[in-house]
Amino acid sequence: MTLTGVSAAVGRVLSRDKTSKRVLNKSSTRPEKNSATHQILEQLEHGHISKAVSLLFPSLEPVSHWLYERLLRSCSSKSLVVQARKVVSHLVTFSPLPPIFLLNRAIEAYGRIGCANDARELFEQMPERDGGSWNALITACAKNYLHDEVFRAFVRMSRDGIRGSETSFSGVLKSCGFVLDLRLLMQLHCSVVKHGYSGNVDLETSFVDVYGKCGAMSDARRVFDEIESPSDVSWNVVVRRYLEMGLNDEAVVMFFKMLELNVRPLNHTVSSVVLACSRSLTLEVGMVIHAIALKLKFLPDTIVSTSIFDMYVKCGKLESARRVFDQTESKDLKFWTSAMSGYAMNGITRDARELFDLMPERNIISWNAMLGGYVRANEWDEALEFLALMRKEVKGIDNVTLVWILNVCSGVSDVQTGKQAHGFIYRHGYDANLIVANAVLDMYGKCGAFGSANALFRQMSELRDEVSWNALLTGLARVGRSEQALSFFEGMQLEAKPSKYTLATLLAGCANVPALGLGKATHGFLIRNGYDVDDVLRGAMVDMYSKCRCFDYAIKVFEEAAATRDLMLWNSMIRGCYRNGRSKEVFELFMAMEDEGVKPDHVTFLGILRACIREGHVELGFQYFSSMSTKYFVLPQVEHYDCMVELYCKYGCLRQLEEFLLLMPFDPPVQMLTRINDASKKYGWRKLGEWAAKRLHE
Repeated sequence: MTLTGVSAAVGRVLSRDKTSKRVLNKSSTRPEKNSATHQILEQLEHGHISKAVSLLFPSLEPVSHWLYERLLRSCSSKSLVVQARKVVSHLVTFSPLPPIFLLNRAIEAYGRIGCANDARELFEQMPERDGGSWNALITACAKNYLHDEVFRAFVRMSRDGIRGSETSFSGVLKSCGFVLDLRLLMQLHCSVVKHGYSGNVDLETSFVDVYGKCGAMSDARRVFDEIESPSDVSWNVVVRRYLEMGLNDEAVVMFFKMLELNVRPLNHTVSSVVLACSRSLTLEVGMVIHAIALKLKFLPDTIVSTSIFDMYVKCGKLESARRVFDQTESKDLKFWTSAMSGYAMNGITRDARELFDLMPERNIISWNAMLGGYVRANEWDEALEFLALMRKEVKGIDNVTLVWILNVCSGVSDVQTGKQAHGFIYRHGYDANLIVANAVLDMYGKCGAFGSANALFRQMSELRDEVSWNALLTGLARVGRSEQALSFFEGMQLEAKPSKYTLATLLAGCANVPALGLGKATHGFLIRNGYDVDDVLRGAMVDMYSKCRCFDYAIKVFEEAAATRDLMLWNSMIRGCYRNGRSKEVFELFMAMEDEGVKPDHVTFLGILRACIREGHVELGFQYFSSMSTKYFVLPQVEHYDCMVELYCKYGCLRQLEEFLLLMPFDPPVQMLTRINDASKKYGWRKLGEWAAKRLHE
């Protein structure tokens, strides 16, 4: 029988026996061995649902209500649409008075299977309904994301005088969580309180959840605090919502409150709070939570162990991260990929590749993560080698792979390979993907192929966005095409308002050329249009004016930020001083920086050492170098050692240089040896010169 036939049969039912809601207990009547009921049960017990349903029709008589209910439940559990329709058809055809509760079960079954239209049609054909009918319809629509239908059904139910139940409110709340309508949510909350359901923990937890999703965390917390006995799910929800709002500290605080009340956290709760520690880089708290997870035996859970691994990686504790990875016995593909990706995205490509090679299985996400690690670390040779391996091993690639390939082409300035990739993208329809199209545009700009970049930019037309403009503007500014960049910048203003990121990108491009005119025009645009000039923009302006030899403007921008100067801005100013022949002022800046409580980093000391080289302060240079590790706990890098070697060589302090070389934790590279050899010849320091020449020869 068709669905229309089912609906017509339901429509013929004019009355209902109110006592038909009593369900016959299966155990109260033993079905005969050869009866239809016995045969159907036998098939159901063996999991043959389709066969069981087919046995309904030969009997030409209704079966017990509990058997219909069991058949509907079995069909919905396996998402068997055709079989569920057959059961409903048999029910309304051979049962003269099908009870309301059975039709409600049918609506619920349709909802679970995903046939919301069938559920609605069956509901509309019912001449008589109860609260369970409305609940079943609302639940079916909510499960199938028909949110407008959910709200309409709820309003109709209220108009018909049917009092909302916990089930109906739960369905409407679920839809509110998708449409994120705060006003509707508040109205629903008032209705729940009015109907006396405010003590229902599940409903109140749902309100916490949806308020959080709507960004109203103060309301979410108020509702949570009103829950008399929050369940573990309630605690999990409030922690997750704090985390999603970026309120990491509050998420951690709620987690520890939960433990104080002896509420056992869920694995997702532990994972969420560890993620909060990762974002705020609070290693000490993360270690405490690691210990709690260990005590509560959560570490075998890959979700928890993955988040703890990620926390250690982001906090720079790679040994601890690897220990967590090695101690996790059951590692799934997601954990392997997450661990490998953690190393790769942090530039530790050697360890990432070691894990990648050990992976028992890989997917395209694993390959992309490893390739992305090489690209982020600018390890182009390794990236090219890895791409060759991907070509042999991987059958299909996705848009992420294509973006990384284009980044490799940009890194090695291989426009021909980039054009081949562009051809592949066009042939396979990836050009409709904005991220991929922007990557192609960026590749052409970085490779200097502005004809191709301009043609693609015009083809993108309605597709392009702010990132597209950034790629084009940055490429033009990088090679000194200031007038053309300014022209495009004016065109961009007609299509979209430039963001602060766009302007910072443009300023960085002006600094690299240098292009003072375009830089000033950009600065003027910022002022005229009332942009909030933050530290990133100020740093870009200071850098641009410094590199464009307009240092007085750089000082003015720096002084305007007296209240909010961060380390990057101080570093930009220090670099600008020694680039513009004002190295003496570097030392004054460093003292002022210390007075403001800003801690220096390796970039700061690189600027100071370069100033020492320019001013000839050999002894002072060594004092600053020594203080890096002893006073400021900044580990000297190769560049700092190279500066010290240059300082000693330039001013003929070769005895001090010999002593310094003995303290170096690595062998001098070719550039350093060449400088030592030349200085030894210039100042007649024969022994050191012979040593350097021998090492160069080796």
